[in-house]
Order: sequence, then C-alpha cells, then structure tokens
Amino acid sequence: MKSITELLGIQYPIFQGAMAQISKYQLAAAVSNAGGLGIIASGGMSAEQLKGEIQNCKKLTNKPFAVNLMLMAPNVPELIQVIVDEGVSIVTTGAGTPKKYMPIFDEADIKVIPVVPSAVIAKKMEDIGATAVVAEGSEAGGHIGELSTMVLLPQVVEAVSIPVIAAGGIGTGKTMAAAYVLGASGVQMGTAFMLAEECPIPANVKDFIANAKEMDTAVTGRNGGAPVRSLKNKMIEQYIQWEKDNMPREQLEELTMGSARKAAAGDIENGSVMAGQVSGLLHQVKPAKQLIEDVLSEARTAIKNVEVNF
Repeated sequence: MKSITELLGIQYPIFQGAMAQISKYQLAAAVSNAGGLGIIASGGMSAEQLKGEIQNCKKLTNKPFAVNLMLMAPNVPELIQVIVDEGVSIVTTGAGTPKKYMPIFDEADIKVIPVVPSAVIAKKMEDIGATAVVAEGSEAGGHIGELSTMVLLPQVVEAVSIPVIAAGGIGTGKTMAAAYVLGASGVQMGTAFMLAEECPIPANVKDFIANAKEMDTAVTGRNGGAPVRSLKNKMIEQYIQWEKDNMPREQLEELTMGSARKAAAGDIENGSVMAGQVSGLLHQVKPAKQLIEDVLSEARTAIKNVEVNF
C-alpha cells in the first residue's frame, strides 16, 4: 500500500481539518506550503465563493490542497463542478456518502477521502473507491459520532486496506504518535490549526481556545441526533439547559441559528466555537509551518523514547 504522502503528493502526513467559516484559503495555503494538506471547507459557500477561495489558494501555493464537501448541502453538484473546473485533485467529504458522485470524481481523477464515524461506513467507502478515510473520534470539535478515537481508529484500520487518517483529539506530537501506534497512516488536526497565525479568525477566538481547560467543551444536540462539540459559553450553557427542559426543537434551532458564523466573527459568547477536547493541550498561537514542525518533532521523539516494561 502506498503511503498517504505518496498518494497525495504531500510532504508530511498531516491534514488540516475542514472547519466551516474558518478553513479558508489563507489557512489551507499555509498548511500546504508547510508540507501538510490544506483543506478549504466549502460548507455554507456558493459556487462563486468556492471558486474565489480556490483561485486565491492557488495564488498562494503550488502545492496540493483539498476541498471539503458537506454532502447534505443543496448545492453540492454546483460545488463539484467548480472543483472539477478548477482542477482540484483531492476532495474530503462529510455528512453523507459520495457514492453517487464517484463517477464524476473518477473521470476527473479526483481522490476522495470521506470522514467516517465507524468501521462499517469506512468499509463502504473503500468499496465505492475512496482513496483513504478519515476516522474521526468523538473528541473532535464540531459534528461528532459516538466512538472515541482510541477505539474507533484500530477498528477502522482492521476493516479496510486503504490508508486511515486519525482525527479527534489529535493536536500534539504525542497524540500523533499514539495514532500511529493504533495503525494510522496520518493525522488530521482541526482545533490545533485554529491557533495557526494564518487562521482567519479573530484573536479573541484564538485566546478562547488557548485558555481552555480539559473540561471546557460540551456536546449539544444529542437529543436531536446531531451531536456537536463546542467550547462552553453563554449560548452553549443555554442550549444544554433547554435540552434538559425538553424545549421544542424549533426553539433550539433558533438559538443556534448562524452560531458558527458568529463565532468565526469573534462572538465567543453567542457563537458556537466548535473546538475539540484537545483544546486543553493547546496554548500557543504560532505559524502553521512551526506548528507542523513542532508536532512532527515531538512525535518522533515520543516514539523513539517509548519504553516497554511488560
């Protein structure tokens, strides 16, 4: 099996997570230039907006980068057409199966890497021709599944023969090393890259993440079947209380309307700052290049220094 770096033409097996309203061309280009895989999150974008993001990314890097597709979006066909027209060679997907679009991706020689919450779905993605899968544990920020990375990852690795990228709880070299011990071929980091200098979110949002402790995230939406992990704030605390009070779903949806956009604009009290549990380990804003170098250095050291006494 080829390595993920060989398959994608990247230097290091580190993906930047696709975070709606956050993972834009500035961050994607910086990560790709640093040797990882930068990813533009198309969620909430029109076809014209995505075209602009891709073209701006190309101005900043000649390295491979990807576009993430939220497959529940109503304009997915238009977004895919932009991706094909602009010659993007890698797509990651979430919120659905890319099965019906695989002939288009195959014809355009686009590599498809779905994000999966279970080994069963991972196997289905392999069967339809996915290049790799991202196994994302419930430690992650944003929309999550039920299984933690530590139990999800080895089961996905066992189920498929394509590369498996670990996500959820990954943000340091030691967590990357742990993912490799569990069979990962690479890692995806979202929250960590929110603290990259090139990430286009306000400084107060980065400070909010950098100052978070290990118990500062909460999961909302479990009652409605769409769990989301965010940093606790005024809005999240209200949502949790309303869930306990069995408030109507419409009222909960009204509370969270536009919350991701608010957070990306700097409203850390009424917005949804979708950060993962690894926030408690991340305390410093730094350039994407340094972030990647630090993670790789720590991972290599961690693996080399492991002592087994059993």
